[in-house]
Amino acid sequence: MHGDLPPGTPTGGPEAGLDRLDAMGIQVWVPRLPVPHGPGDGAADVIEVPAVGAPPCPAPGLYGDWETLEREASVCRRCALHETRTQVVFGVGHRAARWMFIGEAPGEQEDLQGEPFVGRAGQLLTEMIKAVGLSREEVYIANVLKCRPPRNRDPLPEEAAACESYLLSQVALVKPALIIAVGRIAAQHLLKTSTPIGKLRGVVHDYRSIPLVVTYHPAYLLRSQTEKRRAWEDLKLARKTVAARA
Repeated sequence: MHGDLPPGTPTGGPEAGLDRLDAMGIQVWVPRLPVPHGPGDGAADVIEVPAVGAPPCPAPGLYGDWETLEREASVCRRCALHETRTQVVFGVGHRAARWMFIGEAPGEQEDLQGEPFVGRAGQLLTEMIKAVGLSREEVYIANVLKCRPPRNRDPLPEEAAACESYLLSQVALVKPALIIAVGRIAAQHLLKTSTPIGKLRGVVHDYRSIPLVVTYHPAYLLRSQTEKRRAWEDLKLARKTVAARA
């Protein structure tokens, strides 16, 4: 700190240090610690122990309802991406959908609009959804990350880990009959593998007892038109898998 302390400010011991902060107008937050009662008393009270700093973010954990989940995600500061995002891109679609599509992270337009898979890649994903006889409103769409990485770089492992409980909660609340992992990054994160996407395709994987099918990212398909045929094979596999669970 710089500058002199106000007159009469205590200068010694932990309590004095907290008094100094208070005298300078610096707010402190306090954790709650249990205080045992006398012998045979199973109850516990709490006392306030001052601690300097901002309140921490909620610890990662599963959320049991949409309102709490979306509220916590909207103000998340678990990783550095909160410093550069325009807004959190939470997810969109039917919250009891049988099909759930999971991509890697928001891009520039998603960050601006607050919705996953918009722009040209989003339009192609919408067409892929239509190809299996569904509308965008009938599926649920989310990303591994809820915030855009700078310059659209790949998500860092620590960023994906910080966001994981939000995605797990979305999956648990939707209870889809099938997950489509859209692109290499999403597939490798969900399946906890470094296997190339070419070897992950064509197989029905298990993700927390939910069938998971891997396909190419629409942005890749826009650059590699010849791969659209393989993506259609993935969608047919997905449709067959869902039909078997009907």
